[in-house]
Amino acid sequence: MRRVRLTFEGAYHHAMNRGINGEEIFTQNQHKSQFLDLLRESSNKFKIRILAYCIMQNHYHLILENSSGKMSEFFRHLNGQYGKYYRMLVSEKGYVFQSRFKSTLIQDDSYLKTAIGYVLLNPVRAGIVPDFRDYPWSSANHHFSKQITQIHGIVDSEFVNKLFESEREFLTFVTTMDSTELPVRQSRYGGLLGGKNFLETAISRFDRRERNFGDGMKRIDDNRFEPIEKIIMEFEKKIGVTIDELKVNTVNGKRIRGELLVRLKDLGGLKYSEISLMEAFADLKLSSLPKLYKDAQKRRER
Repeated sequence: MRRVRLTFEGAYHHAMNRGINGEEIFTQNQHKSQFLDLLRESSNKFKIRILAYCIMQNHYHLILENSSGKMSEFFRHLNGQYGKYYRMLVSEKGYVFQSRFKSTLIQDDSYLKTAIGYVLLNPVRAGIVPDFRDYPWSSANHHFSKQITQIHGIVDSEFVNKLFESEREFLTFVTTMDSTELPVRQSRYGGLLGGKNFLETAISRFDRRERNFGDGMKRIDDNRFEPIEKIIMEFEKKIGVTIDELKVNTVNGKRIRGELLVRLKDLGGLKYSEISLMEAFADLKLSSLPKLYKDAQKRRER
C-alpha cells in the first residue's frame, strides 16, 4: 500500500520524477521545450505555483507551492501528457516515468531557499556547466531577469526575488551553498526539509485539511489511486489498441469506453471534468458522463 502523501494547501515541495529505468527522456531540445509548455499549461490549469525548475536528460526537478491543493492532479496531468507525447514521438509503448512523482515537504523560507539553490545547481553537480546560470533548461536566468524569455510565465519570479531580496544575495547564496545533497529528514509520510518539530506541525495542518473534507468527501491525496499513465497503458494492452483509436461509434467501442471511464474514476481518481478532456470522450457532453459511468458499473457487476 502506498504511504500517505503529506501535503496541504499552501505547502511547499521539492518534487522530481525520472525516466523509467533511468532512461533519458529529455535528450533533445524539443523534448525539453515540450515539457516546459506542458508545465506552463498544467500550472495554469491546476493553479499550482512554480518557483524553480531544472530539466536534465533523464529527470526533472520542481520547486512548487501546492497553492490550490491540487498537486496530485497537477502531476497526473503533467506526467501523463508528457508520457503520451514521448510515446508518440519514439513510436514505442510502455511506461515513460519510473513512478508517480516523489516529493519532499519544505518547512519555511530558509529551507525553501536551500531547495531552490539545490535544484538550480543540478547541472553544475553533473559537470555540464561550471556556472548554474549557463544552463538553458532551468529557471536560473528567469529570476531577477528583466527580459521576457521562453520560460516567461512559468515561474513566479516575483516571489523568488522577494525571497532572496536582491540579485547579489541570490547569486551568492546559490554559488556558495553546499550542493551535495539536501538535509532531508525521512518520516513515514516521506521526506521533510525542516527542523525537528516540523513533522508535528505538518501533520497537524494535514489532519485539519482531511477533517475539512467531511465524511463523504474525504480523500487522502493520491494515496489510493494509481498513475493515470499506468491505467491507460494497461488498458490499451488489454484491448489491443490505443484509446485514441477506439471506434466509439460502434456498440463495442462504446462498451469499451465505458469500462475505461470506470477505471479512470475508480483507479485513477479523475473527475468527470478531467475525463471529458480526453480524446475518447470528446464527443460527449460533460453532463452525460455520470450516467455512462453508472451503466458501465452495472455491466461489470453482472
